[in-house]
Amino acid sequence: MIAAVWAVALALPLAAPPKLLVNAQLQTASASGGLERAFQPLVAAQVQPGWIGYTVPLVRGYNLGCEYVSPGGRTAPGVVHLEPPDHAVILFRVEAGAVTRIRVLSPDCEIDAGGAPVHWLEDVRPADSTALLENFADMASSTQMKDRREPLRENAIYAISVTADPAGVEFLIATARKDQNQNIRRACISALARSKDPRAVTFLEDLLKH
Repeated sequence: MIAAVWAVALALPLAAPPKLLVNAQLQTASASGGLERAFQPLVAAQVQPGWIGYTVPLVRGYNLGCEYVSPGGRTAPGVVHLEPPDHAVILFRVEAGAVTRIRVLSPDCEIDAGGAPVHWLEDVRPADSTALLENFADMASSTQMKDRREPLRENAIYAISVTADPAGVEFLIATARKDQNQNIRRACISALARSKDPRAVTFLEDLLKH
């Protein structure tokens, strides 16, 4: 019964912007027609620094942290969440028509956009998110773009690893096996080591044997 309820939850799109999103030029749009179709025009049109974001189901038990700054260096009271959230905020920083960074945050964090535009996508399907992130994680390496692409690929791998979409595990295993970049393979293995998925466990056991 619990597994069936969780499967239904994964199929339902998550929509609302983070409740603690502040200082943002917020615009919302629907991705019901497909995430890629909604995402790419926003990237192409964004000249000044801005962000594109949405939420996806989070792997159960995975706890995302927040950046806390105490005023004047003093300890400040805050909310203590005994249970982790059930979804994660995925944010893409866009500038000059290209994605430059991917961040994964807890919806319990206060997110200050610094006055930048934030395009919030509703009705995002988890499988669409995984497919989009896989495109960034699988970017081909090149001498000119290596410094820029490798961190972006690692950001995408981390985002895939915390998303409760079963397809992500298969992608991480395949990338850990075949990618020519040692750092990317290491990032995938590290992500799989945090997973409780039986496929990840089997892969790591086989890796240790060889």
